[in-house]
Amino acid sequence: MSRYSERRDDGRPDHSRIVAHLAVTVLKPVPEQPPLPAVSRDDRNTVPAQRRRHRILTLLQDDPSRLWRPAEIAAHFGDVTLHTMYRQLTRWANDGLIHKIGPGLYAATTWRSTALQTAEDR
Repeated sequence: MSRYSERRDDGRPDHSRIVAHLAVTVLKPVPEQPPLPAVSRDDRNTVPAQRRRHRILTLLQDDPSRLWRPAEIAAHFGDVTLHTMYRQLTRWANDGLIHKIGPGLYAATTWRSTALQTAEDR
């Protein structure tokens, strides 16, 4: 008795198939973002409305439901290193200015996932 005598219904074809055609899709390359600076700009002597904290809080409050990663924020402004961005976001979250949702995720407001409605709830 062969151990392969029983064929299971798992969706695979019973016999070999010939590949008749192949579709290839070529995607445009994503434009490269300029690298982040090696040194962050010191903005202690600038007008408070032009400081990084004010600009980032404004960015987060423009779309309060969006979850931001520090790399996205740093790339958006381009004048801060990633290390500095992590430190500042952590400090602001500890001060209660923004909310840290999870590892490396920040938002302007408290964010909660909502469960999908069941058919009985509708």
